[in-house]
Amino acid sequence: MSRMSRPHRVPDTRGLPRDRGARVRVAVGGAATAILAALCLTACGDGGDSAKASPGSSPAASPSASATGTPSAPADSPSSSASSSGSGTAGGTAGTTTARPAASTGSVSGKGSGTTAGRTGTSPATGARSSSGKPVTCEGSVTRTVAAPVARPLNHLLLTVTNTGSRTCYLYGYPALQFPGSQSVPPPVEDSQPQAVVTLDPGESGYASVRLSAGDGSGTHGRTEHSLTVYFSGRSGSGSVGAGARPTLPAKGVYVDDSLTTTYWQQYADDALNW
Repeated sequence: MSRMSRPHRVPDTRGLPRDRGARVRVAVGGAATAILAALCLTACGDGGDSAKASPGSSPAASPSASATGTPSAPADSPSSSASSSGSGTAGGTAGTTTARPAASTGSVSGKGSGTTAGRTGTSPATGARSSSGKPVTCEGSVTRTVAAPVARPLNHLLLTVTNTGSRTCYLYGYPALQFPGSQSVPPPVEDSQPQAVVTLDPGESGYASVRLSAGDGSGTHGRTEHSLTVYFSGRSGSGSVGAGARPTLPAKGVYVDDSLTTTYWQQYADDALNW
């Protein structure tokens, strides 16, 4: 009997997956998913650590900068210039600079001041020169005397004596006035006596006022005078010293009567005209 081919058996696949490849695909897919998950976790972890470990990308100052202190200022900044040269220069300047005297305010105390309260426009210091030598008594040879009528007070004459010499001179007492028609020297107003002797440096002036007549017309023996001689007292106050002065009177003369008086010499014209 000839060999007959055996019939091909079909395996029993009941209960088994119809496609073995499906199982392989399932297994491979699961493994791939696990790998991808692991890679994702690794990447996320590395990114977080990398962000924490990369301070260089942060705008904040690095720990090393904080540890070393504040960075130095730029070379052209004011603080840098001050620190590099200010300490030495400032110290040297403070030690070598000479202070300048304050500017004068124009206020002068004592005689010679033209701005003393209540005494404006009567500065005796105009044209003053420096004094040389021992002071002397003011008298006609070292002074110039001017007699000028004034509007106020009424019937008054202002005497101005200017030191024309080279030395300081003293105006003692009061002027001894000699009018041709007078029998005696007119008396002074005692209340006008100053507390100190009037002192005139070269170029300075002293003052006295003369009441020529009574303002109410009560004076007697009234007359018009055209000349006047002024004599100067010495330190003792008795008699006159040196040469007298002959100031020019107004062309029409001055009217005088028996109420004629004079003040003591004053440092300022305003003080003289108060009487």
